[in-house]
Amino acid sequence: MRKQQGFSLIELLIVVAIILIIAALAVPNLVRAKIAANEASAAASERTIGTGNWTFFSTYNNGFALTLGALGPPPAGTVSSSTKADIIDATLAAAVDATHLKSGYFFTYVTGAAAPTTTYSVLARPGSPNSTGNSTFCLDPTNPLKKDPAGSTTGPGATGCGTYAGAAM
Repeated sequence: MRKQQGFSLIELLIVVAIILIIAALAVPNLVRAKIAANEASAAASERTIGTGNWTFFSTYNNGFALTLGALGPPPAGTVSSSTKADIIDATLAAAVDATHLKSGYFFTYVTGAAAPTTTYSVLARPGSPNSTGNSTFCLDPTNPLKKDPAGSTTGPGATGCGTYAGAAM
């Protein structure tokens, strides 16, 4: 009697079944980890915008930036100015709608009246709720970053995050 070489079909099916069970357990954890990483990035981006706005305020002596893009880099070959201050990176400066995301989030930036503006608020919202993130974040010149785990989509106005549903982090 000759000895069998290789694996039988049953043995291969058992191995595939075990791999599928492990994958079914791992994928939800991977999604939750990705959401947590995106939310941490959004909170850090909010703090970057806040710090950048105070830098803008003290550098140009003309209030806070009127747009998020004003904190971003200038076109190639030009120097920074109050319209393109080169304080935050281009990806963050362009993340202003659901088609331009930074780590799954976009940022709604609102200011007071024309320059010099003394107040602003910025709301970070997930591009795809329950997929890229769950929470929303708000920041204004008073500087406590506020988080709403329920993901409120109605954000603050030019007066700041005072009526925002989130709690300070």
